[in-house]
Amino acid sequence: MVVYVKAIPRGHVATYGQIAALCGSPRAARAVGWALHALSEAELRLTPWHRVINREGRISTTCREHDANLQAALLKKEGISVQYRDGNYFVDLKQYIWET
Repeated sequence: MVVYVKAIPRGHVATYGQIAALCGSPRAARAVGWALHALSEAELRLTPWHRVINREGRISTTCREHDANLQAALLKKEGISVQYRDGNYFVDLKQYIWET
């Protein structure tokens, strides 16, 4: 799974479901989230976990150490436009989705 996350180009995002499908389990989107959450700090530094968002384009992390504010900031640093509305951060999937 990490191999596919590392393959997401800078300035693009992928969905949890997209990564799950690349791994051969298209219905395992939640498992991708759990696997990313289970990465060690050292692995997180080498893995662009922030480029993975939900199918609605919403940043959906609930992790306290790597929260939605951090994920939005990391995406913005890569030039991705992140919108804040209704208490959530969103990315325009039509513009930023990684075409695999």
